[in-house]
Amino acid sequence: MATGIASGSGQLHLRKPVYWRSSYGKAHCHSNVILNGMQNQIPWSYWVSKFLRVHRSNYSQCQVKTNWKSHSGTINSCQRDGSTRYFDFAVIGSGIAGLRYALEVAKHGTVAVITKAEPHESNTNYAQGGVSAVLCPMDSVESHMQDTIVAGAYLCDEETVRVVCTEGPERIRELIAMGASFDHGKDGNLHLAREGGHSHRRIVHAADMTGREIERALLEAVFKHSNIHVFQHHFAIDFLTTQDGSDIICHGVDTINTETQEVIRFISKVTLLASGGAGHIYPSTTNPLVATGDGMAMAHRAQAVISNMEFVQFHPTALADEGLPNRPSARENAFLITEAVRGDGGILYNLDMERFMPMYDKRAELAPRDVVARSIDDQLKKRGENYVLLDISHKPREKVLSHFPNIAAECLRHGLDITQQPIPVVPAAHYMCGGVRAGLEGETNVQGLYVAGEVACTGLHGANRLASNSLLEALVFARRAVRPSIYHVNVSRIDHGASSWWPRPVAPVVLGDTVLNKVIRRTREVRKELQSIMWEYVGIVRSTSRLTAAEKRIRELELEWETYLFQHGWEPTMVGLEACEMRNLFCCANLVVSSALSRHESRGLHYTIDFPHVEESKRLPTIIFPSQRNSSWSSRQLHRQQIC
Repeated sequence: MATGIASGSGQLHLRKPVYWRSSYGKAHCHSNVILNGMQNQIPWSYWVSKFLRVHRSNYSQCQVKTNWKSHSGTINSCQRDGSTRYFDFAVIGSGIAGLRYALEVAKHGTVAVITKAEPHESNTNYAQGGVSAVLCPMDSVESHMQDTIVAGAYLCDEETVRVVCTEGPERIRELIAMGASFDHGKDGNLHLAREGGHSHRRIVHAADMTGREIERALLEAVFKHSNIHVFQHHFAIDFLTTQDGSDIICHGVDTINTETQEVIRFISKVTLLASGGAGHIYPSTTNPLVATGDGMAMAHRAQAVISNMEFVQFHPTALADEGLPNRPSARENAFLITEAVRGDGGILYNLDMERFMPMYDKRAELAPRDVVARSIDDQLKKRGENYVLLDISHKPREKVLSHFPNIAAECLRHGLDITQQPIPVVPAAHYMCGGVRAGLEGETNVQGLYVAGEVACTGLHGANRLASNSLLEALVFARRAVRPSIYHVNVSRIDHGASSWWPRPVAPVVLGDTVLNKVIRRTREVRKELQSIMWEYVGIVRSTSRLTAAEKRIRELELEWETYLFQHGWEPTMVGLEACEMRNLFCCANLVVSSALSRHESRGLHYTIDFPHVEESKRLPTIIFPSQRNSSWSSRQLHRQQIC
């Protein structure tokens, strides 16, 4: 039971139980809100937007208090002072959300795009299916909204859904104008595919490599823009924040160049977090190696509000390597078999070639992802098998090869012809529906910090994401965050002495190669142990006892790992890629388990055998508010937060 939030506003008080947890304690459910003494039943997105607009209006006053005033207006070029860089806008992540935002705000100031690996290495680049939008006269915004809300198990924020579905078509047209090339039909119009959960054909795509094409077009435009500076192989460590009363203010981010081991500090007026998801808390995921929950963990440590982390989407059809004629060597991430294969008529069979989806849902293979993933999981457990089969071979060969050239090539590389044989598939962790709570303009409860893409929880997806709504959401919120960001830059000033406000993290070079190799080796072992716990206890089907066991085992493993590090000379201010990723994986795993334990019903992606039914009284978002009581290394910032 909570009577107020730990930080953020002295005006906001909560009434009725709230899914609330100090650090990783039990989360609770947000219900009625008392704002300035008046009780209201109002949408969460409305409350967040209104609440944060009030904070933004007071921002300039806070800047005077904190002496953040040496440089007004926009920064004309990339400014640097030793290992510190100064920008108007800092963007963390180089996927669709980060790049689209960067291209817009670059018209108004200097932009640093900070990316963990190569610029193209993002979840966007691996997205196969496409982008959903109402572009057919027979379709409608209302229909798209209804499909989204049904797929989201009625936990979606209706206002957010309407905004995204309404603005989506224009965002697609902007991409096309920028040079993104999508498939067209014989009539010359965009070819629109259909995927599970959609009542109409509305998926804009580039064969089965849509994300790669969007990433290509955006990166090409970014590299041409003189106001945008891309910093690749820069791993974001922690936000640079100050506290003024109940207000938390973001002034930039610390990073480490993973090629040179140099710590680089970025001071910015506005920061957009667009770092993607956390698929690698599980052993099998369609996400690239960079998806270790860095942004969600950083935001939590910076006291941002986190929401709906129990809703982890497992894509029902990742390629099951053990079912291939020529089994490949171990992959870094599972190969995705797009939803569009089922949308084009693909049928799911067990290994006895018995079709099973009609037994679970009247929509059969076109049911939403949570339903299909649970159905496959049930088949595998009942039959003691490791994968099922997805068959598209009954469709014309030319159609299959033209629609799914990437999938066909990957399977053929391992001896399987999808035009003749079924594809072995198994569920894999795919998408985080929860994340950093955002308002309708991407704003968070941390001043100067905006979020977009998978790292954000906008209320669009509810308890389960509708296929191809992720790229759409990223496009819409990247654009919606632009206007308030520009305002924020125009009323803010930069103090070039700000870099000294926080102690700098250090690379652990003083430990020597022998100790460092031991630490890295143990960290990799711990990572696999954590992933195994998450899959075994916090997977597709859950129970209270298994979640409780997971919570205990993760806490013990985290303590054991941190003790190992510090016994070998590691200091709390030391940073390295493997250790910082592990820190973030622990943080996100704890947030998922904490949220899952708090939801006493089965809704969307969260299914528990102890509460197997949907409860209308529980149709509320899970919220983890900030806490100052963070005991582990993974749950607190490396530096002490500065008080204004």
